[in-house]
Amino acid sequence: MDLTTAQPTSRTAGFTPSPVEPLKHQLLATLAQHRMASTHQLHVLLRPDRSRQSVSQRLNDLLDERLVDFVVLPQSHRTRVWYLTPKGARLTRDWPALRGRPPYPITSATAASLKTPHTLTVLRTHLTFVADARRRGDGHGHLDWTPEMFHSIGDGERVVADALMHYTLIDGQQRRKLRAFIEVDRATMSSERLAAKLIEYARLWTYEPQPVSRRRQAARPGWLRWYPVFPRILFVLTGASRRTMDNRISDLQAMAAHHPLVADLAREVPLGAAVLEDLDEYGPTSDVWVPLAGGKPRPWTEL
Repeated sequence: MDLTTAQPTSRTAGFTPSPVEPLKHQLLATLAQHRMASTHQLHVLLRPDRSRQSVSQRLNDLLDERLVDFVVLPQSHRTRVWYLTPKGARLTRDWPALRGRPPYPITSATAASLKTPHTLTVLRTHLTFVADARRRGDGHGHLDWTPEMFHSIGDGERVVADALMHYTLIDGQQRRKLRAFIEVDRATMSSERLAAKLIEYARLWTYEPQPVSRRRQAARPGWLRWYPVFPRILFVLTGASRRTMDNRISDLQAMAAHHPLVADLAREVPLGAAVLEDLDEYGPTSDVWVPLAGGKPRPWTEL
């Protein structure tokens, strides 16, 4: 089930970041939300219709103000990856658009370098949805993607999604609001550990926190505190041969078929997997998503 409401405005209104809001403000908010980004990624995300130099100039202004810093990617023609300084993190901490965002400040170039490969790949995944939304006239912007979203699943454990995505499909006068947990797999863990993530999500789906009050209350899943509908779960794979990634997707399908909790989840929640390079080439609403519950590839919106 998804949420559908009437759409009062035109199909293409409001889905590219408004130039009315200062670019420097948007750059700081984006780095606070995503932790780090390359100059190219910030250009594509915030000002695709402007020159890259206009973004670089504002980043250099923020550098002079000691609100941002950067590391240079090795063997990348001196590609800069930007992140907030402690001063920048303090400045953005209480901005309304970022309220509730867990603070994960990066305090040194060394820390930034260690986190760069995975963080930039997660953001690269986000950019495929942003580009597709712009092409279609849907709603999905630079703050509709929250990295490192975590939820308790009891016993002191928690499930951590690489990102939570908010997306609005627009069809004429109708708006359909979708949410998805995103798992980005760079083939750095075993296929078994990757598939076990589905067990964690199944535990979140069924987890009922103990009420604080002594009064009897009807048991309700804890996720209803944050979501009207349980988000779909999307695995995005990269960093290995096509055969290896196909095998990893097969292992995800096997988990969905044979683990009782995950099988129950798969009957109620859309689950899919796709290769990041296919998202780059064809877009997320192409037939590139393999349903983990079985069936032919399809768009993520139709899992």
